[in-house]
Amino acid sequence: MEVLQLLRLLLTTAMLGLSQTVNPFVAQQTPPDPCYDESGAPRRCIPEFVNAAFGKEVQASSTCGKPPTRHCNASDPRRAHPPAYLTDLNTASNMTCWRSETLHHSPQNVTLTLSLGKKFEVVYVSLQFCSPRPESTAILKSMDYGKTWVPYQYYSSQCRKIYGKPSKATVTKQNEQEALCTDGLTDLYPLTGGLIAFSTLDGRPSAQDFDSSPVLQDWVTATDIRVVFSRPHLFRDLGSRDTGEEEGGTSSTPYYYAVGELQVGGRCKCNGHAARCVKDKEQKLVCDCKHNTEGPECDRCKPFHYDRPWQRASAREANECLACNCNLHARRCRFNMELYKLSGRKSGGVCLNCRHNTAGRHCHYCKEGFYRDLSKSITDRKA
Repeated sequence: MEVLQLLRLLLTTAMLGLSQTVNPFVAQQTPPDPCYDESGAPRRCIPEFVNAAFGKEVQASSTCGKPPTRHCNASDPRRAHPPAYLTDLNTASNMTCWRSETLHHSPQNVTLTLSLGKKFEVVYVSLQFCSPRPESTAILKSMDYGKTWVPYQYYSSQCRKIYGKPSKATVTKQNEQEALCTDGLTDLYPLTGGLIAFSTLDGRPSAQDFDSSPVLQDWVTATDIRVVFSRPHLFRDLGSRDTGEEEGGTSSTPYYYAVGELQVGGRCKCNGHAARCVKDKEQKLVCDCKHNTEGPECDRCKPFHYDRPWQRASAREANECLACNCNLHARRCRFNMELYKLSGRKSGGVCLNCRHNTAGRHCHYCKEGFYRDLSKSITDRKA
């Protein structure tokens, strides 16, 4: 029951803020390009919701089988438990499990690190266990491909002792990027099949208005996910007479961590300007940008499309990048914020290197020493 409730929570949260409203009456009439409506007008478009971890490589700080043991042998496919099993295709009848080495001293950290290869907007991170769930677990994210890490969520029955965090805390609009610690998913039971599921938007006050919250947009953005298992359960609840407790809270009882599936649910981050992500010439994942945008996340305007500042698309406004108006007399332009404000936030482009003897912000009047031929259009080379 617990697993079903958690999965329902994740699916509900996945729809918040990051999804588009779909009209069931037009669902069958799929337009050629989701980034434009039937009349050709730009509209927000987003890549499909996926498990971004599927098939990707996971770096594990500890994996059993070298040297071989009775339960694990890295060189025997039938008895190996490599990190690749974390992100392969798992089914109820075929749950493959990564397993750490057998560890003899607690606490001892074991780390799983997953690179998504690109910025994603992450909705949830979930782990399904083949061993008992750890007593203490941390989930972290990186936004710069593993150079720096920030905490996403902590789980522990000793939040303050292990992570220096209270076990009961509330997120407000003032601390929406703060990692919380909870003791709700740290029970020893079930001994196998237990789930840890973290929803990035659950309980965040601005989740209902995700489009208007740069803070939350930043909070869900990640290029890499790291999971750190810090403490195992020491099986006190199983009635063991000798738990091997030593001074300082360590234990000599052997233990290991085992996970069947690591999922990262989310969307390729394209800021509302692409409906899919594709591999570039270097086989890197990039957005297939529309709306005159470019960049790995469609995070800037294409050259010559600087008439207004780049903005993320929203449900109300596609915020397409607009070409500068140079009357066909210039190939380059720049953006000027003061002119943009003076125009009532309509136009801020300034043309550079006007040709054909023209001058001015829009190459719309004659250079000194030349006169206007009124028989020709202003866009004519000989105007």
